[in-house]
Amino acid sequence: MPAVREVMSTMLHTVSPSTTVGEAVALMAQHRIGSTVVMDGARLVGIFTERDTVKAISQSHDAPAHEVSSWMTRDPMTVGPDDDVEKALDTMLSHGFRHLPVVEGGEVIGIVSIRDLAG
Repeated sequence: MPAVREVMSTMLHTVSPSTTVGEAVALMAQHRIGSTVVMDGARLVGIFTERDTVKAISQSHDAPAHEVSSWMTRDPMTVGPDDDVEKALDTMLSHGFRHLPVVEGGEVIGIVSIRDLAG
């Protein structure tokens, strides 16, 4: 069984908790990604996804001006780079996630998506 490190993306696009929803969505669109990791300095504090965008816009007409911290998933579940792909996929499927940050030694080193695991 392959390890997460073999399929994860190491190209991280991060935002801060004070980044606006509009700025985060623009970043995600520019890089054609479905989520962005929310960092407070070097500390992982959340993940902001396409689903969060939909939720924000459906609940607030001025959502693009709100901070991502209002809509992100706080303290997201993570996987390690040496975890096997099956464990990561099970975590995603059982919790309804499409993206998981990959953490090693307390540092975010990548992200893995359901598409990475299904391929």
